[in-house]
Amino acid sequence: MKKFKFLGAIFYLLNILAAVSLLIGYAASHISPSFVLFPAFFGLALPALILLNILFLIGWMVVGRIRFVLSLIVLILGYQSIPKMIQLNKMKEASPDALKIMSHNVRLFDLYMWQEDKHTRNDIFRLIRTEKADILCLQEFYFSQDKTYEFKTLDSLMTFPNITYKHDEYSYVKGPNKWGIATFSKYPILNRGRVKFDDGEHNICIYTDIQTEKEIIRVYNMHLASIKLERVDYKTINDVYANSFSTYFGNEKMLLNKLKEAFQRRETQVNLIKESIAKSPYKVIVCGDLNDTPTSYAYQALAKDLEDSFLESGRGFGQTYIGKFPSFRIDYILHSEGLVAEQFFTLPEKLSDHHPIIAYINWDKVRSTDKE
Repeated sequence: MKKFKFLGAIFYLLNILAAVSLLIGYAASHISPSFVLFPAFFGLALPALILLNILFLIGWMVVGRIRFVLSLIVLILGYQSIPKMIQLNKMKEASPDALKIMSHNVRLFDLYMWQEDKHTRNDIFRLIRTEKADILCLQEFYFSQDKTYEFKTLDSLMTFPNITYKHDEYSYVKGPNKWGIATFSKYPILNRGRVKFDDGEHNICIYTDIQTEKEIIRVYNMHLASIKLERVDYKTINDVYANSFSTYFGNEKMLLNKLKEAFQRRETQVNLIKESIAKSPYKVIVCGDLNDTPTSYAYQALAKDLEDSFLESGRGFGQTYIGKFPSFRIDYILHSEGLVAEQFFTLPEKLSDHHPIIAYINWDKVRSTDKE
């Protein structure tokens, strides 16, 4: 009997640690990584912490112990965080006049053959041609003007239906080769601009003023700081999963330092984007690769005064990154109040390390009527 009491006490202690960790994870989206860093790591692990507390909840209920209340209370406290990770919206038809917005990190059109498939670039083109988005935002865009090397992505895209106007800018140029970001539109582009980052990294955010049939909107296309994982980092992640660690935790420390730098750079970049949005004379749509999860400070700061299309009309987990770390939703289509996402899709195609996302954005008729 004493043995069972001892084991019960150990499990309850672990339950307390899981509950406290979950509370810290909830707080991560409200605490600046530049001010206090460690909550950001708990925020990254939030889905796992939620699952762990659900298991404790079920376990204590099965054995008939009142201790299940601890995890129940902590899970209830996170009612605002959980919907950011999973949605069960009913599928609705989009209005014929809705704007079809597509965003995709194309990973340089598989320039370096990560997919080990020479058809990947043409498959991406085929997808874009098929979807016929009114506004297309591409991150990790690559374009070459080398006459001896056929990689004419920009030229090819400009021949597609629904693509008449473009706004492309580059964070790195080497001879005829350009790496950057691009926004395409079937509607006229009136103005082009760029949010200037000060960190010297190859991250970029542009904004494009587009004359739609109803009014001018400003579309932001962003690609924010990544963790820059290398082969050794992926091996470290796999080793941690297998409960195996490097000598003196050298690899683990290196991975944590990369996470730290990325958290802090994204915070700075998001603040600069928010400053630009605040000055916009038009309603905005913000697309792109945030490189951070919905439980992060960067997402919370950016989405604070905007609506998240996935939360409005998405379904499931909305996972966009195709990888082990973080294998969550890190690509977004956000928009101003006064607009509404009638539909949101995460496409199943695996043509890069990101799934493409699509939102049908319309003017919010209900709010417009209320204001009148």
